[in-house]
Amino acid sequence: MAFQIRPQRPKDSEHFDSLLDRTFGTDRLSKTVYRLREGIADLADLRFVAVGPDGGLLASLRFWPIAIGTAPAILLGPLAVEPALQGRGIGRALVRHGLGEARRLGHRICVVVGEPEYYGPYGFVNAPAAGLALPGPVDPRRFQVLELEAGALNGLRGLIGRANPAGDREQRGGARA
Repeated sequence: MAFQIRPQRPKDSEHFDSLLDRTFGTDRLSKTVYRLREGIADLADLRFVAVGPDGGLLASLRFWPIAIGTAPAILLGPLAVEPALQGRGIGRALVRHGLGEARRLGHRICVVVGEPEYYGPYGFVNAPAAGLALPGPVDPRRFQVLELEAGALNGLRGLIGRANPAGDREQRGGARA
């Protein structure tokens, strides 16, 4: 299937919520990762869509600032692919692209809640085994972390929390918790 990955444009936003509803259902808003995002803007330079030859929205990926103690990190998701088009490589291409851009921009740690079989090939590992925890219910098998920079997790343990909503904290680099 032919598609193009590009940064999200303002016009794409009008289709975003309905794509998320079709992909995840409306109960998605009660999940722990949604509470981490509440009141905080996603990272505008890590907002991507896949569009078809006609320009129609096929999939979307966003990243959000979070913190592990005082260390900045990013949260991958939601990754939403039009349900009828799932399994065709669109989501995988978006994830590869997004993680590449996150590395290029200097982000060091990425967290995701998703299927290990899907995210494992990108290098994600079990976050609880790495000493990380989320402030709410989550299937520990699906809670994963990726070092975007080698050694970024060395000595880092603790609770993942919301990023500073005031935006006065640098989201790249970071101190140890």
